[in-house]
Amino acid sequence: MGSLLLALIYVCFISLGLPDSLLGSAWPVLHAEISVPISYAGIISATIFAGTILSSLFSDKLLHKFGAGLVTAVSVTMTALGLFGFSISNQFWMLILWAIPYGLGAGGVDAILNNYVALHYKAQHMSWLHCMWGVGASISPYIMSFALVQFENWSRGYLIVSVIQAVLSVIIFISIPLWEKGNTDNDTPTKEIESKALSFREIFAIKGAIPCFLMFFCYCSMELTTSLWASTYLVQKWNFSPEAAAGYASMFYIGVTLGRFINGFLAMKLGDKFLIRMGTAIVAVGISLLFVPFHSAFALVGFVIIGLGCAPIYPCIIHMTPDVFGADKSQAMIGVQMAFAYVGFLAMPPLFGIIAENISISLLPVYQLIFLVLIFVMHELVLKKARNNKCI
Repeated sequence: MGSLLLALIYVCFISLGLPDSLLGSAWPVLHAEISVPISYAGIISATIFAGTILSSLFSDKLLHKFGAGLVTAVSVTMTALGLFGFSISNQFWMLILWAIPYGLGAGGVDAILNNYVALHYKAQHMSWLHCMWGVGASISPYIMSFALVQFENWSRGYLIVSVIQAVLSVIIFISIPLWEKGNTDNDTPTKEIESKALSFREIFAIKGAIPCFLMFFCYCSMELTTSLWASTYLVQKWNFSPEAAAGYASMFYIGVTLGRFINGFLAMKLGDKFLIRMGTAIVAVGISLLFVPFHSAFALVGFVIIGLGCAPIYPCIIHMTPDVFGADKSQAMIGVQMAFAYVGFLAMPPLFGIIAENISISLLPVYQLIFLVLIFVMHELVLKKARNNKCI
């Protein structure tokens, strides 16, 4: 039965990625239809991120009160409801309204599932599950494209994904007894022990917690900044056409997805600590290629290598959390990690946009390098605290 639950969690991670690319795919048509400026997409995204931050912060309390299965099922239901609301919206305020349950549900699923896998399954599954998120995020633009071509209507794209999420929520509700049994890999004992919900003061007082949160913030800032600005960098720095730049920039996430697939196999033999260090070293190689002034090919290869290096960092930080901070504190820690991640997503890519507009897009690798150095330093501080606490 543990394998059945694991298969369901894999499907959950695919569904977690499905909505993430819908807004960007639909917005060129959507904003014109509801007569709002193209920049208003940022307001919708900010509303969604605010919901994810809030639900991530309170995931520890929700887990202890209701259990992982029920919180996941309700969160997926809220996401389905938000997506359905998008599909029936014809005014901007309606999109903002439905973005609230969408964001709250997405944050709950993310925090609860990551902690559950970190507690119950081997390291390779964390990498492969995040690879499945990439699969979901890659599929959704095709769903929206299908809706625009076949139905000439962006709302059908949201409706299709909302139905998928609704069906999944029903399956999760049915499977709640499996979650409560705490199924694990056959040869991996569960790390879960009796625990209580922690206050925010208690969470931030944990030794090594703040460097860990900052490491998460810096990683997610670096990843989304790279994703958001790679295309513009190729256009303005290397004179690519916008169409060609968009295609080449997608190679970054191809690198991330492929890297996480490969990382799953490496995780069978190598620990989280080694894989995080290896990932930062690979990212450093990729960033260094962006500094090469001779030919644009170096930049193209650089973005792929950055993606490959990013691949192990996010899942390995999550998976090491119960070992470093204790299983009794893992949900509290991972919930705040997710919140810091979404703050990084929300704040730092737009900040680079201001830098690019007022100084130069050429500063992208410098911006990435600052975050990479901070990731490395924060990781070493976390390990030092853990060694002092005899956690590793």
